Amino acid sequence: MNFTLKIMKGVMVLLAVWGLSACSGGMGRGSRIAEVAGAIDEGRFSEAVAMTETWRAEVAGDSLLVAALDSLADLTQRLRLEFSLSEEQIRERLAGSVGVFTEAEFHSWEEGGWLEWRMIDGEKRYFNRAASNLKRLLDHRRGRDLPVEAAVPEPFDTFRMHHAAKIIELPDLYGQPVLPVTLRVKYTLTVEADAVPPGEVIRCWLPWPRENHLRQQEIRLLEAFPAGFFVAPDTVGQRSLYMEQKAEAGQPVRFETSFSWRSAGHYFDPAVLTLTPWCDPAEMREYLAEQPPHIRFTPRIRELSDSIVGHAATPMEAVRRIFCWIDSQIPWAGALEYGVMPNIPEYVLTRRHGDCGMKTLLFMTLARYNGVPVKWQSGWMMHPGEVNLHDWCEVWYEGAGWVPLDMSFGRLPSDDPRIRDFYMTGIDPWRLIVNDAVGETFVPAKKYPRSEPVDFQRGEVEWRGGNLYFNRWSYRMSVEYL
Repeated sequence: MNFTLKIMKGVMVLLAVWGLSACSGGMGRGSRIAEVAGAIDEGRFSEAVAMTETWRAEVAGDSLLVAALDSLADLTQRLRLEFSLSEEQIRERLAGSVGVFTEAEFHSWEEGGWLEWRMIDGEKRYFNRAASNLKRLLDHRRGRDLPVEAAVPEPFDTFRMHHAAKIIELPDLYGQPVLPVTLRVKYTLTVEADAVPPGEVIRCWLPWPRENHLRQQEIRLLEAFPAGFFVAPDTVGQRSLYMEQKAEAGQPVRFETSFSWRSAGHYFDPAVLTLTPWCDPAEMREYLAEQPPHIRFTPRIRELSDSIVGHAATPMEAVRRIFCWIDSQIPWAGALEYGVMPNIPEYVLTRRHGDCGMKTLLFMTLARYNGVPVKWQSGWMMHPGEVNLHDWCEVWYEGAGWVPLDMSFGRLPSDDPRIRDFYMTGIDPWRLIVNDAVGETFVPAKKYPRSEPVDFQRGEVEWRGGNLYFNRWSYRMSVEYL
């Protein structure tokens, strides 16, 4: 089976979204784009970039085509960053992560898609995180072969189980925010020196907390640098704090904000949710719809759904079947940047692994296909000692409203079914909610394609000459628990 990430399928979807016909007279706009995408799929990166440069000069007046060609040229650079390891380098890393291995094992990992690679200009290049991912996948397989009593919970599992038990045991608080915690953070984004010419204005969007949410209240801005900034309205699906600053020769450019908020846990008894009926599709159309390029009801999704969900009697039963299947079949692994994957759920099903957002998008796609309204939610997990980017979602149940579900945290290793399945209908308070949607337009809008077109957690940066990708800047979050 060919596991190489294919760009062409995603491009054909985008052609339809953009309205670029593949046969609009002569060498049509869509045909040019498809030819470049085909070269990328075949590993002819330098040739693909050369094509975009030649055609860009010929079609300078066609802004849509120029933007598409620029995006494909940019994609080759992003893929080079993702697949940066030579075979010699990956073998060295594997020796450190998995230990001694045979040639037969190495080739079986490649052929089985466990060791991620692609051809770039005639050379086999490996994903930066391929070695650590392989270790996780091997550990997952070995763990599935162990008897249940032999499994030892990780410290973070123990922490989450303890906190889940505290929430579940609270009396008469069904669906109400509980056990709030107050946090204060300082978030810094630093653009490297000379990333843009001196005197040019750098535009920056920093993640900013949502306000209109039961679980997230009392947001207070404490500091911001530079002083001039704009906070996007809370109605925007991906909320940001916008700043501008001029670059100086030889100096990094710093953007910084400090804020505090109160975050609460939330839990809904699944036994009660089991009684809720199916929603009226007309009222929840937005949260049942496909959202190309990632939430799509492809033949593969439909076939998988039939085998997992079948004819579930209630929304809760459909959710439970999808949740349990993904938790048991799709282990967590480090991800490619989302911007280089044409269809994330299809990638997850091919590779049989994914990170928090990838598993969440697969859940959302299957849930929506089965008539269960679901929306994206993401930001940061703020657990002491485990602060990181994180994605989850919310499921709509008639009479209960939006119920949190954390697909990546999945089922906990507990004998108590309420604790085990806590994250199917509940969430802990250690969260920073930034987004309630995927791929939303910023306010103010970004001119150039985003570094991360799906999610928004680290920030986005650009200048008059284009987007500044992740390799041109760094970010840091420091946390205080009040």
